[in-house]
Amino acid sequence: MADDQLSGAPSFGRDDETAHRDGFDKVYDLYWLNVFGPKLVESVGRERMLSTPAHLVEELPNGSVLLVLRPTAADFASDEARAAQARAHVHLRPDLDFDTVLRTLRERSTALAPVEPRFHPDVAPFLSRMPDEFAISERQQKIAELNAFRPPEPEEWLPAALPSDVENRERVLTSYGDLSEGLVAALHTKVPSIMDETAESLTDLDFYFWRENFPERYTRELIDSHTAPALGAYLGGILVRRLGGTWVLRAKMEESQVRVGKRVWLPFLRARRYMQSRQSLLEYSLTQFIYEAERYRP
Repeated sequence: MADDQLSGAPSFGRDDETAHRDGFDKVYDLYWLNVFGPKLVESVGRERMLSTPAHLVEELPNGSVLLVLRPTAADFASDEARAAQARAHVHLRPDLDFDTVLRTLRERSTALAPVEPRFHPDVAPFLSRMPDEFAISERQQKIAELNAFRPPEPEEWLPAALPSDVENRERVLTSYGDLSEGLVAALHTKVPSIMDETAESLTDLDFYFWRENFPERYTRELIDSHTAPALGAYLGGILVRRLGGTWVLRAKMEESQVRVGKRVWLPFLRARRYMQSRQSLLEYSLTQFIYEAERYRP
C-alpha cells in the first residue's frame, strides 16, 4: 500500500483525462506482487513478460500473468529488493533507465524508513495518536515533523488573581455548569471519556477536535458563542475537581480564573485560543494545559 501511494497510482503523474483515456496501457510501475491482464501482456510481449527476472512468473488461465518479485513482502523496501524491482521494471520497459528507476525506489524507501517517536512529553499523549490518521506512506515523515514540534509554554495564567467582581457567585457557577453539561451532552457519544472529566478526557477531546478539523469545519459564530465557552467551563471544572482549584469569578467570562497553588489559570482564554484553527489545537492543547497546571498543584 505504501509503495502504491508513493508511486502515484493510478494516474502515475498523468492528468485525469489522459489517465482515463489510456488506462493501464503500459507498465508504469512494479510492486512486490503484480497481476498483468491479457491486453497488457500482449502489449509488452508475452515472451518478454514471462522472462522477467523475478521470484515467480506464472501464466494464469485467462492469459494474465502473475509476477512476484521476491519470496516475501517483509523486506520490500530493502536495497536488495529495490534493485530487483528496478531490474524487473527496466526489463519490461526497456525505454527506462535502471539508475533513474533505482534512485526513485530508494527515495521511496527513505520516506518509509521508521522514525522513532520522540514527542514533547506534555503533548505526547495527544500527538501519539495522530500518525495513524495519515496515509501509511506519509506516517514516518509526520512522526519526524511531530518530533520537532514544540508547543509554546502556556501563557493563560496570572501570578495573582484579579479580584472577583460578580454579585451572585452561585448563579455564575450554575451557568458554567450548564455550559459544561451542554458540551458533555453534545459529545459524549463521540468522546465517551468526556463524562469522566480527567486529563485523559482532555486528550481525547484534543484528538477528536483535531481529527474532525473542528475549528475550520464549523462556523465561527457557533464556535465563539457556544463551543469555546462550553470548553472553557469544562476545562475550569477539571482544574477545580481534579487539581483542587478554586474559581475566582469575573463578570467578563474570559477573565474568570481558577486558582491552583501559586498560580491562577484562565481556562476560557485558553479555550478561545485553542479553537482558532487546526494548528492552534496543537499549540494550545488542553493536554498541555492540564499538565502545566498540575505542576502547580499544592
